[in-house]
Amino acid sequence: MTITTFSSRQFNQDASKAKKAAQSGPVFITDRGRPAHVLLTFDEYKKITGGRTKIADLLAMPGIEDASVPLEGTELEIPPLRDLAQPANFS
Repeated sequence: MTITTFSSRQFNQDASKAKKAAQSGPVFITDRGRPAHVLLTFDEYKKITGGRTKIADLLAMPGIEDASVPLEGTELEIPPLRDLAQPANFS
């Protein structure tokens, strides 16, 4: 993995070069010589974050308003529990 560093000015002048560099590893973008941002590919970002999806992200998905919602008065069927907890035996 190659780490590349761009100043903010370099990044602003050639963002496509920074995106190409991100294919090989993270790109640090500096402000006044100090790291301020990191550019990653989306696949690399998913690896780092574990690909977890937050409920807020799912609710913000385009087209979610078209998802079917049960009509008022429709009961949700919950199957009975089969594996009930048993008290621990410490004897």
